[in-house]
Amino acid sequence: MTKPDFSLEEAAFGRGVTFVAGVDEVGRGPLAGPVTAAAVVLDPANVPEGLNDSKKLTAKRREALTAELLQVADVCIAHASVAEIDEHNILRASHIAMERAVAGLTHRVEHLLIDGNLIPMGLTIPAEAVIKGDAKSLSIAAASIVAKTTRDAIMMDLAQQFPGYGWETNAGYPSKSHKAALLELGVTPHHRRSFKPVHNILYQAKN
Repeated sequence: MTKPDFSLEEAAFGRGVTFVAGVDEVGRGPLAGPVTAAAVVLDPANVPEGLNDSKKLTAKRREALTAELLQVADVCIAHASVAEIDEHNILRASHIAMERAVAGLTHRVEHLLIDGNLIPMGLTIPAEAVIKGDAKSLSIAAASIVAKTTRDAIMMDLAQQFPGYGWETNAGYPSKSHKAALLELGVTPHHRRSFKPVHNILYQAKN
């Protein structure tokens, strides 16, 4: 099984680039909560061991790696709110979160590695889209880990404020129990009203 490596970053260094950032987001699919993005500039001389696609790591390992990355890398985390998701659409909102994460980096980044097949339109830095980038690039893998750890913590916190939806385990994704709770308990301010299961419940409530 292949693991992410530093070859895309090294190719950029070979073109004279000094700082490369990996960018990823998490939270496109949930019915509730923000979409969260992270941008990470790794220090080539101090790359944490065990970076991988966040989905292939345990929550405990992700948390340990996030803590390490915050110590040894340039990291910025950003969000797009539920209101922004509903106002634009989830794709544009995820790109807004990515743009904010890039803008918040300390280093003057000259090249971006973006997870996925699209480059956010608001970016002014040269960028390349990398399909399944979190499994190919260590910088994108690092961003995926930080974004997921951060968003999961947000949903854990919201689960305390709005019990019954199971956000502490489903992170807002449309699990069977989450959809059942939507019908039983109704829609919270943190639900995405533009998403079909939520919209349908609101529509039914009005009729």
